[in-house]
Amino acid sequence: MSLSLIGIIFVQAYYINNSLKNEDEQFTFNVKKALSYTSKEIEDREFKEYVIKLQPLINQGVTPDTTAFREFYFKEDNSDSNEKLIYRNSILEENYKLSSSIFDIGLDSINIRKVLSDRETKILKGNALESNSNLNLDAMMFEFGKLSKGVEIFYDTAYEDLSYRMPIHKRITKEEINNLLKSKLTEDNINIDYQFAIYSNDLATKVQSEDFELENEATFSVPIFQNENDLSNNYRLLVNFPKRNTFVQSSIIKMTLLSIIFTSIIIIAYASALMQLLRQRKISEIKTDFINNMTHEFKTPIATINLALDAIRNPAVIEDKERVLRYLKMIKDENKRMHAQVENVLRISKLERNELNISKERVILHDLIEDAITHVQLIVEDREGEINVDLLADTSSVLANETHFTNVLVNILDNAIKYTPESRAPIIDISTENVGTNILLKITDQGSGMSKAAQKRVFEKFYREHTGDRHDVKGHGLGLAYVKRIVEDHQGHISVESEKDKGSTFIIKLPLIS
Repeated sequence: MSLSLIGIIFVQAYYINNSLKNEDEQFTFNVKKALSYTSKEIEDREFKEYVIKLQPLINQGVTPDTTAFREFYFKEDNSDSNEKLIYRNSILEENYKLSSSIFDIGLDSINIRKVLSDRETKILKGNALESNSNLNLDAMMFEFGKLSKGVEIFYDTAYEDLSYRMPIHKRITKEEINNLLKSKLTEDNINIDYQFAIYSNDLATKVQSEDFELENEATFSVPIFQNENDLSNNYRLLVNFPKRNTFVQSSIIKMTLLSIIFTSIIIIAYASALMQLLRQRKISEIKTDFINNMTHEFKTPIATINLALDAIRNPAVIEDKERVLRYLKMIKDENKRMHAQVENVLRISKLERNELNISKERVILHDLIEDAITHVQLIVEDREGEINVDLLADTSSVLANETHFTNVLVNILDNAIKYTPESRAPIIDISTENVGTNILLKITDQGSGMSKAAQKRVFEKFYREHTGDRHDVKGHGLGLAYVKRIVEDHQGHISVESEKDKGSTFIIKLPLIS
């Protein structure tokens, strides 16, 4: 599943990257097309203006200064098909010298060359030749030459001679460039700000928009007003788009956002499923450990009760009143012990459902500590241990439930005893101090301690540091969960500091009352 998810993410990233690249290429193509269109339109407009100015001069019947006429004939006979092919190509060139005052270019005169060109191909069948029998072949070729229909006039030098001498800012305006560019870009749905300029041999000219900045990588360009006779002015039309990247990315932003949203949902769902799986696995481990410990704790008193009952049923024992009373007390103690375990489970359940009614009243915390010590004093003395008390707090009045908070202290002290190895005597230090408007209670033991991982989870319900099938320390992970819930219900805070094999310190902070 992880590999598939990673694969999906990479495929989407590849697709988005490809789409972005294609959009950028399409943008580049459209911009270059618009530039080429603009350049051609401007050149055509200028050429037409010159033709309009020159045409009346030629039509006035001005006599050419020089005239050159060239004519080429080609004849081929095909006896198999009885056909004759006649090809003619003629060129008439007339040169004029005219005044240039009309063009305002600062010269006395200009040279204009007028070229007329005509080509023609004729194929004569045998019957056509017979019908024209009165004409010889040369005369026929002459007649064909007079039947010219296509005449092409091109002012090939006038336009170039006139235009390249004029400054670029007189040949074109910024408004014209802007209008042509804008109309063409709009056709391709490119509606973003742009800046343009005309450069000559990489030098700026007067024709440019106000904020134009030359950026070699982000600037598009095409040649404009190319002239073979004037290589000194290599004009190029340039345009750049300050918000190009934003525009290109905006075309796929919706698709990208949807992709990110749906991918995020998949990732969150997958992560959630994985977390649930790991959580269920941990719960399963805790459940197994809890059942093992609870079974062990119930198994011992049940076995003791059964043995005591069997002993009482023995005729030799039933007559011994003292032994019967001892066995009955043993049965009652073991039954009380099992009842206490069940009560712990029920108490935690009620706490979680907020069904446990905890009434609070003003109590002296030091008195509760002394009371809790009496519950475990005999067990500590039996193991030759000691409890050191250092109650330094000047004020210890708190709002608490005497029964429940005494149980909290007894639970912590009981753990301190249980988690001290049998080879060592339990040493417990209890101290208090005032910190601002709070009282700080510390209970320190010299037991087996706990790992960093266990410290983070020690207050979780049913949690016990995993020991497999070992039951050298009895319990089922409910005591400290109960402790935390009670302390928090008293608007307090509990934490633990511990080091493996060096012991633990439980710190309880409670608000004082005046």
